[in-house]
Amino acid sequence: MKTIPLAEEMRPKTLNDYYGQEHLVGKDAMLRKALDSGTIPSLILWGPPGVGKTTLAYLIANQLKCNFYKLSAINSGVRDIRDVIDSAKNNEEPSILFIDEIHRFSKSQQDSLLGSVEQGIITLIGATTENPSFEVISPLLSRCQVYILKSLEKEHLETIVSHAKAVMEERIQQPISIESKEALMYVSGGDVRKLLNAFELTVYSLVSGNEQIVVNNENVRKVVQQNLQVYDKAGEMHYDIISAFIKSLRGSDPNAAVYWLARMIAAGEDPKFIARRMLILASEDIGNANPNAMLLTTNCFQAVSMIGMPESRIILSQTAIYLACSPKSNASYMAIDKALENVEKMKDLSVPLSIRNAPTKLMKDLSYGMGYKYAHDFQDNFVDFEFMPDPIKGKKFYEPGNNPRENEMRQRLKKLWKNKYNY
Repeated sequence: MKTIPLAEEMRPKTLNDYYGQEHLVGKDAMLRKALDSGTIPSLILWGPPGVGKTTLAYLIANQLKCNFYKLSAINSGVRDIRDVIDSAKNNEEPSILFIDEIHRFSKSQQDSLLGSVEQGIITLIGATTENPSFEVISPLLSRCQVYILKSLEKEHLETIVSHAKAVMEERIQQPISIESKEALMYVSGGDVRKLLNAFELTVYSLVSGNEQIVVNNENVRKVVQQNLQVYDKAGEMHYDIISAFIKSLRGSDPNAAVYWLARMIAAGEDPKFIARRMLILASEDIGNANPNAMLLTTNCFQAVSMIGMPESRIILSQTAIYLACSPKSNASYMAIDKALENVEKMKDLSVPLSIRNAPTKLMKDLSYGMGYKYAHDFQDNFVDFEFMPDPIKGKKFYEPGNNPRENEMRQRLKKLWKNKYNY
């Protein structure tokens, strides 16, 4: 009986066997045309786990008959990159360097790729589940074409299961009947690797004698619960735990926040992902109740980006505790959403002439800027003036939160604007 994982055995060998991504490799698709021409630029393949990023990299190298090097950003460093570049310099054929999870490379590691990519020593193919605009340094990103891979459709997954059935029947020399596929589809979440792992585990758990093996929702669920990893960074548990973490911060419980943070760290969650979510919370749920929260969380994101694990756990913990213990306000979040709702309803209201920009004589002749009062020319650097379009004069979007800092802001606004906004 074969021991090679089913997902590896079924990895497509040619583009004609590749499932999905027709927008990239289908007839007349951009990437397919580049491959047919015999040359491709450096690429970033961005998409969810298990949609074929690694496989596509292999197929590209195979079709172009290139030397293929593979590194994982999890366990590779600058020395590994230099070794590949030195090897590629001695090759007569073009060389492709595939870096899995390139978003985990630090800035210095990504910097080490620039020269060889620019000189054409290697063609880089990076795979990432994260937005490359945030995770790949600008100089490297500007030298790469970004291709977005989509989750596979249900029809693709069902076809893969049918092929997997034939492969497994050949392996175990027993017939397999698939009564229902819903559980397989659910646990896969569109991830082909998870789909095939679940199917393989289920079939092997049911091998007994020479009787027909029946795969159904019940036995898939039973086997999956026993064998699949509890915390999957692309699965439901991933989102449940980050949700629990954020709700604990919002609820001002530092103990619960640190617990859920520890759960994510122990599962290998990307510290930058955690820091990004805290940065959003610092504005959405704390805001002007404690503006320092944004500063601290921004520094946290920069620090974990430079330092990495395991030391980043301390920085994440410090920041999480600070956010949990900070006073809370969603006033800024509510204000911008109210304003956006008004913009959608009222559309494009005209800017009052008095506050329009008037850089030319013609615009001044048209009364642009006429009547504008410069606040610094008045006592306390304030003058009662109308800045809103006529249809929404006096409309209040910002309601200060009930906390010491915003209560001070409320009193100041009330003093300045009197009864105009009812502060």
